Amino acid sequence: QAQLVESGGGLVQAGGSLRLSCAASGRTFSGYAVGWFRQAPGKEREFVAASNWSGGSTTYADSVKGRFTISRDNAKNTVYLQMNSLKPEDTAVYYCTGGGRWSTVVAGTTGSWGQGTQVTVSS
Repeated sequence: QAQLVESGGGLVQAGGSLRLSCAASGRTFSGYAVGWFRQAPGKEREFVAASNWSGGSTTYADSVKGRFTISRDNAKNTVYLQMNSLKPEDTAVYYCTGGGRWSTVVAGTTGSWGQGTQVTVSS
C-alpha cells in the first residue's frame, strides 16, 4: 500500500560517497522493517542492508559491510543509505522496500518497491 520514492543517486568516482533516501507515503515506515536492494547490469536484484522498526538492529551484505550504513527517521517516514568508499562494483539501481516481517524484508518478498535510483561509480 505504501508508495516508496528513492532519491540521491548519481555519478561518482571510486572512493566517493552518496546518501540515498527512500520516502514513504500512504503507509508509514513506523513499525516496519525496511531494506535496500540493488540490481547491477546483467544481474539479479541482491540484498544490501536492512533495519528493524527502530533502527536499533541492522544487517548488511558482506560486500558492503563497513562501507554502507542504513538509518531511518520514522517521524519523516524516511530511510537512508549512506554509501562511503564506493567501488565500481557498487554500480546498480538501488531500491527500497518495507514490511511487517523481518524475514520478508531480508528476502525481498514484501512485494513493495520504489522506482529505484541509479548509482554509477567510475573507475
